Amino acid sequence: RREPLALINLKKKNDETGEEELASRLDHCKAKATRHIFLIRHSQYNLDGRADKDRTLTPLGREQAELTGHRLASLGLKFDQIIHSSMTRATETTEIISKYLPGVKKISTDLLREGAPIEPDPPVSHWKPEAVQYYEDGARIEAAFRNFIHRADAKQEEDSYEIFVCHANVIRYIVCRALQFPPEGWLRMSLNNGSITHLVIRPNGRVALRALGDTGFMPPDKITRT
Repeated sequence: RREPLALINLKKKNDETGEEELASRLDHCKAKATRHIFLIRHSQYNLDGRADKDRTLTPLGREQAELTGHRLASLGLKFDQIIHSSMTRATETTEIISKYLPGVKKISTDLLREGAPIEPDPPVSHWKPEAVQYYEDGARIEAAFRNFIHRADAKQEEDSYEIFVCHANVIRYIVCRALQFPPEGWLRMSLNNGSITHLVIRPNGRVALRALGDTGFMPPDKITRT
């Protein structure tokens, strides 16, 4: 979210209380809690599926999701919610992970669906979507970033722990934007299936990346990057 000072109408200043009232209004707009964002890439899926509904998780993909769910549960954190892409592979990954986190609510959204966020720099020869796809997907993925990746609301009293299950392109773009790096560099990162990326957003708006594409909890023979 924006700086507290940007949320206040500075013209509405009481002549009698002056700076004292301004400080009080600023405190009312300041975040107090830290947000922990866990970005999970979906597990391995059937690449031969022609439609999204056919691109279901493979047996190995289901194993990966089990391992990711077990890892998240082992952290001993009180997760607030799981927000996931509405695509089949992300939804199935979420269903398996959620078995290890009973009681945590699940929310589906189209904003986190896979896509082409922005033309990568440097360009790559093996992946060249139509230019119009960048305009359509890019606006949606940027909207996902603005909607989900921000400092805590001023009303939030305790630190929160949230899980987002989505896709490699979306996660890589979000990481670049959150760290204020050039977003065109998103394709320079590589993420394994079922991997965990951990962003921390402090009350002052500072962002730290604690983990990027972690799959250290998986046996080597279970790791893929499809």
